[in-house]
Amino acid sequence: MKILTILGARPQFIKAGSVSREIAKHKNIEEIIVHTGQHYDANMSDIFFDEMQIPKPNYFLGIGGKSHGAMTGQMIEKIEEVALKEKPDWIMVYGDTNSTLAGAIVASKLHIKLAHIEAGLRSFNMQMPEEVNRILTDRVSTVLFCPTETAVENLKAEGFPFSLTTNHKQLITNVGDVMQDGAMFYKNLAVKPSIIQTSKANIQNYILCTIHRAENTDDEIRLKNIFESLNEIAKEKQVILPLHPRTKKILKNLKLNIENLTIIDPVGYLEMIWLIDNCSLVMTDSGGLQKEAYFFEKPCITLRDETEWVELVECGANTLVGADKKKILEAYKTHQPLTTTHQSLDLYGDGKASEKIIRKLLEY
Repeated sequence: MKILTILGARPQFIKAGSVSREIAKHKNIEEIIVHTGQHYDANMSDIFFDEMQIPKPNYFLGIGGKSHGAMTGQMIEKIEEVALKEKPDWIMVYGDTNSTLAGAIVASKLHIKLAHIEAGLRSFNMQMPEEVNRILTDRVSTVLFCPTETAVENLKAEGFPFSLTTNHKQLITNVGDVMQDGAMFYKNLAVKPSIIQTSKANIQNYILCTIHRAENTDDEIRLKNIFESLNEIAKEKQVILPLHPRTKKILKNLKLNIENLTIIDPVGYLEMIWLIDNCSLVMTDSGGLQKEAYFFEKPCITLRDETEWVELVECGANTLVGADKKKILEAYKTHQPLTTTHQSLDLYGDGKASEKIIRKLLEY
């Protein structure tokens, strides 16, 4: 069996690493990895793949920095060329990027079976490009690997499974979350950031915060509310904030008061794992970090108006506050450490999602 895996961003490679390591155990499966270059990261050198124990891509398409239409169109063209050359039995895609959608379209046009990992997620916000990508990808998928029971219910509510041919229907299965597989694997490889050793960071008691979503960074009012809140919180508890240079520039132009925050440069994934594992609270607008906080038994305050991970909000592990200063400060004051009750909930499976995915593909 030959699998063509389409990846476009560093987080996707990290998720896919767990599945690739499982594939490597099977001599009868060949994986061909295509990196579209959608979110090209200069840090994704050979060292990155070696340290993360992720197979290096077989193809690099170099498509990035374009409009959604231009990017997706060029990806479709290039992925189709690879698929025609490699003749895979499956095309495998992850999540909700333009690379995901492009791989899905190629699979549907060439009549190649499509496996969608992280299927069924919904934010119910059609203004998000990711929401459109995930809905369209789910629609043409052969097997939908859901990370949660909520994702399964989302698909059922939309009328899934659909009959793709007269004698074939889609398969929907809850295998758990591949991110949990990765978190368990990488926890033992975590690296203490060098910046922590040279800064004023209090590694015994700090809040880890990340802000990167355009809905926050490109909205002056939202950004002002968030950083005023963080600066207030930082008067009594240290807030460590790895921050992208672009966001730093925006803050400088807005002349916001951030003197109480411990702002550091972006860190690698293994360093981020260390920061999550050693903090007391996570505040973020990242989808992935919300779950990682839960995996590492940390409460989370989410600086977004909605989240795909509704089960974390429902069980009380995650508090959704948007960019409302009053809600942010109240959530900080009232947050509690996660209890054994939170951790006993089987929200994301048992850390064996990758194994289940490969078993299902072999059985199909």
